[in-house]
Amino acid sequence: QLQLAESGGGLVQAGASLRLSCAASGRTFSRFAMGWFRQAPGKEREFVAAITWGGAKTTYADSVQGRFTISRANAKSVGYLQMTSLRPEDTAIYYCAAYEAIGEDVISRVENYYDIWGQGTQVTVSS
Repeated sequence: QLQLAESGGGLVQAGASLRLSCAASGRTFSRFAMGWFRQAPGKEREFVAAITWGGAKTTYADSVQGRFTISRANAKSVGYLQMTSLRPEDTAIYYCAAYEAIGEDVISRVENYYDIWGQGTQVTVSS
């Protein structure tokens, strides 16, 4: 079973940057499509970004398009979420998630597709 562990969260000021990491173990990471989701206090978990197993295709939520970049290094079994121009509304617990994909073009923004989740990392952006 693939296991995921996020790191890199913290407290930053508005306008700053952070890079979240998602370390994978237990299975061949390159067989899994990956995504990032977040959950702010009192709100439902929402999609942030997703990437195909080889990294050729990505998709983003409108709220982070142009500010966040998802990537992965399969040889290291690590996924990343580079976040720039952070805003207070980006404050949330960020989760990485994955599912075993059937093809290199498989990508999803739908939470229910993902059956493997990390424990989350807190990102707090002060104004």
